[in-house]
Amino acid sequence: MDKATLHASREDYLEAILVLQKQKGMVRSVDVARHMEVSKPSVSHAVTTLKEGGLLTMDEDFFLHLTDLGREIAEQT
Repeated sequence: MDKATLHASREDYLEAILVLQKQKGMVRSVDVARHMEVSKPSVSHAVTTLKEGGLLTMDEDFFLHLTDLGREIAEQT
């Protein structure tokens, strides 16, 4: 795996979550990892960063949800 894959931009993660939400309805980190072909730790790190940035939330069942701002960025990507 190259370094570019490890450091996918936040927009790539947001877009992947949006695509998966449209396909599946509910999205977990493992779904994002599979979809983007990146490691689970990479997704975990990105999710933490996106949550801190107010772009993403995670519920008690570990499902990911885009905030309004996160969705806006994902749709522009």
